[in-house]
Amino acid sequence: MNITSKDSNLLYLFKVLYEEQSLSAATERMALSQPALSHKLKKLRDEFDDPLFVRAARGLTPTPKAHALAPELLKLVAQLERFYQDSEGHDFLSKADTIHIFTTDYMEQLILPVLLPRIHQQAPKLRLVTHNTQGKLPKQELENGLCDIAIAGFFNNLPDSFYQQTLLREQFKVLARAENPFISKGMDLEAYLAAPHIVTTLTGDLDGVADKALLKLGKTRQIAAGIGSFSAPPQVVKQSDFLLTCLGSIADNAVKNDPGLIQFCPPLTLPKVEVVQAWHQRTHDDRIRRWIRQQIKQVANEVRPEEEARSGL
Repeated sequence: MNITSKDSNLLYLFKVLYEEQSLSAATERMALSQPALSHKLKKLRDEFDDPLFVRAARGLTPTPKAHALAPELLKLVAQLERFYQDSEGHDFLSKADTIHIFTTDYMEQLILPVLLPRIHQQAPKLRLVTHNTQGKLPKQELENGLCDIAIAGFFNNLPDSFYQQTLLREQFKVLARAENPFISKGMDLEAYLAAPHIVTTLTGDLDGVADKALLKLGKTRQIAAGIGSFSAPPQVVKQSDFLLTCLGSIADNAVKNDPGLIQFCPPLTLPKVEVVQAWHQRTHDDRIRRWIRQQIKQVANEVRPEEEARSGL
């Protein structure tokens, strides 16, 4: 087959007719006269040796062959449109838009100080609004457009209509004040179980990752309180004998900011936390939202925990 004998504009005509299923709507959308569109439709039919679209009581009806061609053909046209959009430069960054991100206070503190100035400089009419995930994937909000991107470390088993990209991988650490009497001889499982604990809980559930790991050992720990944020628990720890099992970067920052705090590796095996950004297929090819996701990924690479950077993850 010689591709030079093919007219790619006919593929776009197919897309418009398949979506509109109306000759008048197609002529208006393509800014063509009806005779010109009819001429192109004849060429399209000859190209695929099928009527493709036939008159019905209301508009046009796709033939079985049109339905069979549609999935691959529409995908191909979308790729061509994206290619030409990308070749047109950065004009899309000058448009006004609002992006809604559902995430946690931890990710806000980690990413926004770098992300917001960058976006404001490159896309000054673009606004970001963040919302708390409340400890779960905002599935309905992603589907109906109230959420553009969701970022957290607890999204599991995403539906097939969702995409995800890993931003960070983190180890757990145990945070304590240096003078905590329960760890005067170091951090081992016995000391860990003897001390009272506070946990971060966005849902009110006090059964965390550490508790599930302890249950496998036939052990339980003393949980004194659950706190609905990531930023407040380190402040509680530095004025009490509570232990906090938290993400390594939270412990790192707390120790850097307060010499009275110390951190340990947990005395039990805990899985790494994988922080991802997730989005629905409805926004997958949207140019500005794709750009925002790229910026978030770049910022995450810049601010990722030192331990992760050293490991090359």
